[in-house]
Amino acid sequence: MLPRCAFSVCHVLMLVLCLSAAEDFDWTKNDHGSFYYGTFPAGFSWGAGSSAYQTEGAWDKDGKGLSIWDVFSHKKGKIQQNETGDSSCEGYYKVKDDVSLIKELKLNHYRFSISWPRLLPTGIKSDHINEKGIQHYDQLIDHLLENKITPIVTLYHWDLPQVLQEKYGGWQNISMVNHFNEFANLCFERFGNRVKYWITFNNPWSVAVEGYETGEHAPGLKLRGTGAYRAAHHIIKAHAKVWHTYDTQWRAKQKGLVGISLSGDWGEPVDISNQKDIEAAERYVQFYLGWFATPIFHGDYPQVMKDFIGKKSVQQGLGTSRLPTFSPQEKSYIKGTCDFLGVGHFTTRYITQKNNPSSRSSSSYFSDRDLAELVDPRWPDPGSEWLYSVPWGFRRLLNFVKTQYGNPMIYVTENGVSEKMLCTELCDDWRIQYYKDYINEMLKAIKDGVNVKGYTAWSLLDKFEWDEGYSERFGLYYVDFRNKNKPRYPKASVQFYKRIISSNGFPNQREVENWRRKAVETCSSSNQLLAADPLTSHMEMVTEIVVPTVCTLSILLSAIFLMFLLRRRN
Repeated sequence: MLPRCAFSVCHVLMLVLCLSAAEDFDWTKNDHGSFYYGTFPAGFSWGAGSSAYQTEGAWDKDGKGLSIWDVFSHKKGKIQQNETGDSSCEGYYKVKDDVSLIKELKLNHYRFSISWPRLLPTGIKSDHINEKGIQHYDQLIDHLLENKITPIVTLYHWDLPQVLQEKYGGWQNISMVNHFNEFANLCFERFGNRVKYWITFNNPWSVAVEGYETGEHAPGLKLRGTGAYRAAHHIIKAHAKVWHTYDTQWRAKQKGLVGISLSGDWGEPVDISNQKDIEAAERYVQFYLGWFATPIFHGDYPQVMKDFIGKKSVQQGLGTSRLPTFSPQEKSYIKGTCDFLGVGHFTTRYITQKNNPSSRSSSSYFSDRDLAELVDPRWPDPGSEWLYSVPWGFRRLLNFVKTQYGNPMIYVTENGVSEKMLCTELCDDWRIQYYKDYINEMLKAIKDGVNVKGYTAWSLLDKFEWDEGYSERFGLYYVDFRNKNKPRYPKASVQFYKRIISSNGFPNQREVENWRRKAVETCSSSNQLLAADPLTSHMEMVTEIVVPTVCTLSILLSAIFLMFLLRRRN
């Protein structure tokens, strides 16, 4: 339970040291409960997203190589219910179907990722280029463009080729910088005449921390206190190299943009009168979003990261900081390598100061921060245990980006909410509420002067949710994973999101409430279809299993009867 004082005052974050220069956003103002009716700027881009491993399936088809997630998910105990992404949504075979869903939503853009091992099975171009993989993405891109939908392509959404992990240690090895650049250059060469928006990495925080620190994600390494920092260091260098490759070799001809998608929760101090809590809240955001954004925009890691990790490294008897350093040449090379910033955001935490042990055995990314994360028990939490609906944190995070990084062009690349797998209800009223509130906070941020150009709902489909398997659902469209055909059904949130898109915002209270009512009404018929689907699946099972069994038994009985007749005749 949070201290009573945290709820008796306005929950404001006065980051005195770094945010005093903000002119347009009043950090002391509390309007958490207000709703702003208005429209987005003309040309604002609306979209939805997905990723290759989470939706494609076809994990070993048409020449695709193994990814670290193929291997990781096949190890018992790594994923809930030992589930895998082997078939997932079967998106590899449903390109036209899924593009029709995107068209039905009237989206301006669709964000998806290219599977590195589907194009380069070993991760190395000189070994082999899988042309069938190229053809798959050609087909997807062409279908999108035929339907006037802009592709936004992510080059790395966590599915590293397994060969590179086994041979080099993955992102622990500096050689990954060149291997990734080689893959990116192939994508620019083959798809760049049609793709104008490129994202190098999706949420590298998760790649570094959950892949190389906690081991919750592939490749499952637990290199506490060093693994995450080393992986992030190489990812930042790889991003910069890819940006420079595009800038020098492709930009003049293709006229596209290259950015990165960084995820960040907002951190609000528990006690706004306590300077240590205020500093801890800033530290939370800097160790999360700033870890990657600050080098890309300013050339080096946040000073607070260098100070805290350096101090703890000294206390642990280490000669150098566990946080790697950039050379002056590297700082100059990395700085400014971002044509637009993708921002992924889902939730918020209350933050308070907490002094963690400084022993070498206890060193970790989390203990380096010297803080504790808290939640308000009144915050809604419909699905993922980590995801609470706290809309006002979104506006604050966007204003933080504006203030810290010179108001860059922003595309919101991930924002959405989950529910538990056991829920088969298509009338997802809680998701409607989440989208309504979060999109409205984004609109407020734009009115504050934040340069947001587009929004991507996460996600288009229910899909494989990493270590959670299929136990959580983020999709606008429900996917029936029990059925081998993986049919899609629109949830109520599809209708509501379509209304926001067609109106380019929120016209007035009466109309928005009417959208919600109609969306919930229209999902009832879809619910009936979904309810009938298990029966259909059951009948398919009867056809596929029972009928062949009966036929086999009939043949056996006939043979026995024939043998009986022959014996009697003899």
